[in-house]
Amino acid sequence: MIRFLLLFLFTTYLFASQVESFRWSEGKTYLMFLEEKNLPLKPLYYNLDKDEQQLTEEIISGVTYEMSKDKNGEISQIFIPLNDELQIHIYKRNQEYFFETIPIISDTRTEAFTLKIEHSPYLDIVKETGSAKLAQIFVTSFKHSLNFKRDLRKGDTLAMIYEQKYRLGKPFSMPTLKAAMIEMRGKKHYIYLNEDGRYYNEDAKEIEGFLLANPVRGARISSRFTKRRFHPILKKYRAHLGVDYAASRGTPIAAAGDGRVVFMGTTRGYGKVIKIRHSDGYLTLYAHQKSFRKGIRNGSFVKKGQIIGYVGSTGLSTGPHLHFGLYKNGRAIDPLRVVQVATKKLKGAQKSAFLKLKSEYDSSISMHIANETRYAKASTTETVCYFYNGENCVQDKLNPAS
Repeated sequence: MIRFLLLFLFTTYLFASQVESFRWSEGKTYLMFLEEKNLPLKPLYYNLDKDEQQLTEEIISGVTYEMSKDKNGEISQIFIPLNDELQIHIYKRNQEYFFETIPIISDTRTEAFTLKIEHSPYLDIVKETGSAKLAQIFVTSFKHSLNFKRDLRKGDTLAMIYEQKYRLGKPFSMPTLKAAMIEMRGKKHYIYLNEDGRYYNEDAKEIEGFLLANPVRGARISSRFTKRRFHPILKKYRAHLGVDYAASRGTPIAAAGDGRVVFMGTTRGYGKVIKIRHSDGYLTLYAHQKSFRKGIRNGSFVKKGQIIGYVGSTGLSTGPHLHFGLYKNGRAIDPLRVVQVATKKLKGAQKSAFLKLKSEYDSSISMHIANETRYAKASTTETVCYFYNGENCVQDKLNPAS
């Protein structure tokens, strides 16, 4: 009875909230945000554990966050996405503020379309879908194998199958390209997302693979990538948006690929950290360094394999290691599923499984080319706790009244 009453009171509290959406501005830190909003730093940052403090540095510039106020105009709740599965939840209860990380309520829709080229793949996809992100993904996927300027003609056919997450009824996070086809000079070119999370062409040959497999030679993996994991003892959701490589203090760290240093400095969570922007929307992050290599500075261009710093334990770290993060178009992805030494070609059972998946995508693409219509499959919605304090769970959206 008590648990039901608490649930009812909290849901009623949500109904009274006024919700607004904002964009996280470039260069803003989590601590700066708390100070701007006159929120208490101790319970919302300094009293957090090491993992929670480090997560606050994963907030991506430009992300949309929601804030609600009570009838007195005071902040009652804030939801800040960390990735496409987990978000920071700040809430007020009995005049005190609390911090937690909780799953994002979203639904994933599989969508597809086909079109005839009028101007360029990028402009035509934006016109068809309104999504510059989707257009960029398509162009980038074929960038290294096709020459659109030379071989593409007006009237050529383009088709895509992709997944899009929706949060509070709006597109959220980057779309995931599942399969695509473009016809040029009468020849069709395909790309497919395989079950191993990597992209292959119609010959089962991988099309990605420009980054080093391990930026610290000889290091062992001490912690792997996870977007969301519920800790059964702590009763908290955790995320580790990178791979940790344990190594001796002072071990050289190599740049995973050619690129430009866009940040080199010290933060509370990551200590001495370097961020390198690469081509095709990739960015790599190298955290907890002991020191940077002389000559490396903001704006420097580096080559794959070039030493940029040395393993340390600066920031929120319990021992010497490199925290290696990989991002594509602002979204954290698992380095171990993308980063590799060279492209590979599937063989044996892996190839057979891929060819079966390819056949299904080809049939779907052919059907939609014939119909020349857009479609969206039924959504797959994951029901999760939107508010969780260890006992009570509210399976509701930010503004139930809407």
